[in-house]
Amino acid sequence: MPHDLSRTRIEPARRGTPRRGFLSATAGFLAAATWGCAATANAVGSQVDVAVIDRDTGGALDIYAHRGRSYVAGRPGSRYAIRVSNRSGERVLAVMAVDGVNIVTGQTADWSQGGYVLAPWQSYEITGWRKSDREVAAFEFTSLPDSYAARTGRPHDVGVIGVAVFNERIARPVPAAPPQVYRSDGAKSESDAGNTARDELAEKSGAEQRASADAAGRAMVPQPAERLGTGHGAREHSYASATAFVRRSASPREVVSIRYDRWENLVRAGVIAQFGLGEPRAFPKSARNDGFVPDPPAR
Repeated sequence: MPHDLSRTRIEPARRGTPRRGFLSATAGFLAAATWGCAATANAVGSQVDVAVIDRDTGGALDIYAHRGRSYVAGRPGSRYAIRVSNRSGERVLAVMAVDGVNIVTGQTADWSQGGYVLAPWQSYEITGWRKSDREVAAFEFTSLPDSYAARTGRPHDVGVIGVAVFNERIARPVPAAPPQVYRSDGAKSESDAGNTARDELAEKSGAEQRASADAAGRAMVPQPAERLGTGHGAREHSYASATAFVRRSASPREVVSIRYDRWENLVRAGVIAQFGLGEPRAFPKSARNDGFVPDPPAR
């Protein structure tokens, strides 16, 4: 039977509210709205897109597809946000979890729990663990033992972000006013996603990050490193209020998930294969011979 969630939360767009380190990007039971190919900036679902944003650079982390799963490489100590974009013309409920923990209630995640309600075509960013109607504790990449899940005795599902998406049972008209961000059954909302100018900056930053990663990958073979988790960071302002949402079904329409770890661990696992650790070839360009050995580039 459908779940009748009569208590939901809505966060108005508070454009004047300062947010600490506001240059963010994506992860978890979630989805975002930037398209790409080999290494993309979002995990694409049928109704929502999910992206992970590095809040220190403003760039969306590249998402790598490997054996049917999506991965991002995080940097220890950096804060991140999860950007979710509703691709449909109706409201949807996104029940979200990081490391197997519901990001609103702190419970071990179950998709019957509360989440965020997205208006038609809306995108927004979640920057942390919900602490109250006014605050969140920032998401930040940290060592596995320091993750919130491990510190609360639940280390087994560290390293994954998830979004379970539900349709609404009763269709609602598209509002004439700019859409708001909602949350269901005690779950609260985050701020609106960045504007077009910031998205362009994020894409440029992402290209620079990929170029830097390419150079680093060719220079050395990464060594094994401790796995990443998501910590319980500093408190930040984030306001929310309530609305109602009735689920069309007890099971989600879709689940979008993104796994994460350190860059060097993903390289060694073959997820980021183009950075070396594949089988070396004696003659990469076959039997071609262009002459003699050229000098290396000047330092």
